[in-house]
Amino acid sequence: MNFFWAFLIGGAICVFGQLLMDVGKLTPAHTMSTLVVLGAIADGCNLYDPFIEFAGAGATVPITSFGNALVHGALEELHKDGYIGIITGIFKVTSAGVSAAIIFSFIAAVFVKPKG
Repeated sequence: MNFFWAFLIGGAICVFGQLLMDVGKLTPAHTMSTLVVLGAIADGCNLYDPFIEFAGAGATVPITSFGNALVHGALEELHKDGYIGIITGIFKVTSAGVSAAIIFSFIAAVFVKPKG
């Protein structure tokens, strides 16, 4: 049953993003930013963790979880280290994902010839 809910919730998030682009006429960048901000707001309101418990990978794989990770890390380190923790918490939680994106983008740029 976990797979079902993960598939359903993850698909619903993707459908929402697609509707933002098709109906709302947002660019992919605006859609991505909107989903990250919605994930951040949901975590700030303590709504994203129960959402993860319910949907599993359906809530952690889409881009909304990046906003969740940013706010979650910032708030965790804020309580631990004070106001400087807001900045360090963001980097602590998301640094692996951002580093991987940079490294794999560089590898793709080296081995793939762009069109045009």
